[in-house]
Amino acid sequence: QVQLVESGGGLVQAGGSLRLSCAASGRTFSSYVMGWFRQAPGKEREFVATINRSGGNTYYRDSVKGRFTISRDNAKNTVYLQMNSLKPEDTAVYYCTAEEGVLPTTIPSQYDYWGQGTQVTVSA
Repeated sequence: QVQLVESGGGLVQAGGSLRLSCAASGRTFSSYVMGWFRQAPGKEREFVATINRSGGNTYYRDSVKGRFTISRDNAKNTVYLQMNSLKPEDTAVYYCTAEEGVLPTTIPSQYDYWGQGTQVTVSA
């Protein structure tokens, strides 16, 4: 099992930046594919970004490409989401997630562990 704890959310103006962190404890962090999802009020949870075990392969939803960067530090058991040029439509609760498989995926049901979420609010 792995426990995930997100931090770094908050209120920011449009055009600003935030960096989310997700600290993992439990089994070997480097054995998990990691991902970020988000959920806005009244909407379904949606994929944001994913990164493979080594950190050498990443994938993003189209609306965040060029603005968000996912990275990981396996020595620190932490995955990050750097968010730049934030827009009001990025407002959501952001969730860190871990998958015991090998290949990164955009499908929520294929992830095995989830954090409690951190709120990101972008004002116009």
